[in-house]
Amino acid sequence: MRPAVKPLLFVLCLLPIIWLVYRVATNGAGANPQEYLIRATGDWTLRFVCIVLAVTPLRTLANWPALARLRRMLGLFVYFYVVLHLLSYSWFDMGFDLADIAKDIAKRPFILVGFSGFVLLTPLAATSFNAAIKAMGAKRWQLLHKLVYLISGLGLLHFFWMRAGKNNFSEVFVYAAVIAVLLGWRVYQYWVKKRLQPSKYKDKQLFNQ
Repeated sequence: MRPAVKPLLFVLCLLPIIWLVYRVATNGAGANPQEYLIRATGDWTLRFVCIVLAVTPLRTLANWPALARLRRMLGLFVYFYVVLHLLSYSWFDMGFDLADIAKDIAKRPFILVGFSGFVLLTPLAATSFNAAIKAMGAKRWQLLHKLVYLISGLGLLHFFWMRAGKNNFSEVFVYAAVIAVLLGWRVYQYWVKKRLQPSKYKDKQLFNQ
């Protein structure tokens, strides 16, 4: 992999937030820029989850092992955008009132689901470093990071409930299809490997990264 790939990817991953800030600053975010930022940062969180899930299939199908080196950065950008999403909601909707935020999380299921996804993402981001892998051991680290599959489901459910009030499910179906294909590919690969070499793979975890 060329040295310029990671810096270029870093810049590309920052482009969404740069674009969002630009739209708000130039009055291009509509009549309610606060709601626009909350919605858009959530959308980009789910998009980056899909991108992270796509790394392993693309790496395998394209026979490009070096692609795995980009997964850590992409995963950290998932966390970056979910933090922006949470901050936007906490600021624009709740005025950083922690008591009201706690009540809102407990009262509204879609907020609870979204917050649960954020909580589960936090240990993944905190352990996305070589020192953490060494301290935990590779097997335990891999097991922890399989939470991304649960997180993708929570993110999709959160997105569905947010769109339910507007009766707009077209984007939900797109994300659901993408996530289903990416997870289905893992199930299929596991099944094929187990069928071809059952003695070697019988103890393997489903959804190997």
